[in-house]
Amino acid sequence: MLNDRLRPTHKAYREETMDVKEVLYMGKGGGENSYAKLSTFTQMVTSITKPVLQNAVQSLFTKGLHQQKVLKIADLGCSAGPNTFSVISTVKDSVEKKCKEMNCQTPELQFYLNDLPGNDFNTLFKGLPSVCDQSEGASCYAMGVPGSFYGRLLPRNSLHLAYSSYSVHWLSQVPKGLTSKEGLPLNKGNIYISQTSPPIVREAYLAQFQEDLTLFLKCRSEEMVPGARIVLILHGRQSSDPWGKVSCYPWELLGQAIAEMVSQGLIDEGKFDFFNVPYYTSSPEEVQNIVEREGSFGVEHLEIFQLEVADKEERDKWAKGQKVAKRIRSFSESFVSYQFGEEIMDKLYDKFTHLVVEDLAKESTKGTSIIVMLSKGG
Repeated sequence: MLNDRLRPTHKAYREETMDVKEVLYMGKGGGENSYAKLSTFTQMVTSITKPVLQNAVQSLFTKGLHQQKVLKIADLGCSAGPNTFSVISTVKDSVEKKCKEMNCQTPELQFYLNDLPGNDFNTLFKGLPSVCDQSEGASCYAMGVPGSFYGRLLPRNSLHLAYSSYSVHWLSQVPKGLTSKEGLPLNKGNIYISQTSPPIVREAYLAQFQEDLTLFLKCRSEEMVPGARIVLILHGRQSSDPWGKVSCYPWELLGQAIAEMVSQGLIDEGKFDFFNVPYYTSSPEEVQNIVEREGSFGVEHLEIFQLEVADKEERDKWAKGQKVAKRIRSFSESFVSYQFGEEIMDKLYDKFTHLVVEDLAKESTKGTSIIVMLSKGG
């Protein structure tokens, strides 16, 4: 009863607009709880999709772009983990191999490493000398480009290849239209699309994703030369159902953890009801339709694949669930703590870990990824 009296009502809480550019970033540093150490899932995705990136590089040669003295490549949403270094190595190796086959001069490589301003660029830069070794092969240079890729980042007609892995499913903002005219939350009790969400919530999320991806493509079209390629990898879904387990994982479980803390009086109910994740799990059809409507790029390759969310080799169910929960914390804590406060994050993610362990003990969960390669016409 005391907690109920102390807990603010919805009238005492007003929705605050989350500035995604300011509050979204992956776990910093190189410690055991950093994104750099916990990005094992996206590392597997990067490994599986490596042939598509290699094909994208080879496509540049068929368009004669290798004759440029400098090939310019952007990694959009690079974060600070080993995935960026893998991308640099793959591009460098592919260019060197193709130039050797064609007996032509190897162009220099300029990499633009982009992420939001809160990204841990210091950790990123510390690892660059290991992959940008000027003593061997193609000369390789790298620079940081802080800013949102939902806007222009580079000069017109300057870019030859853009790559973005597990980034464009993050929205530029929480979708518009998730509150009523009276200012009440329309997705009450949820932090993402769920079976209990009204249709307008699903429509708002899709509309925001369409707006964002369209703007992303428009900006890249202005920056890229004719014949350039884009490789996009994003969290997706196979079905048209936007609230299936694969679509909503891990947001359903994180929402349950937050709800438990609301029931214990540790989190204000109003903050929970107004909290929505700036993220969208799209279908391949949605991605393809947006690309076709925007019109600057053609779809050269599109496929989906699935990966186990948890480590199949790990037999200890607690250790398995804990690893998954830590990984999710590494990419979600920045904006979750903005909404609910840093002081309760350990308790919240402890609850979340128990829910993940229980869930994985019941059944294995697979994540669906979409990979698409686009070519710029002209």
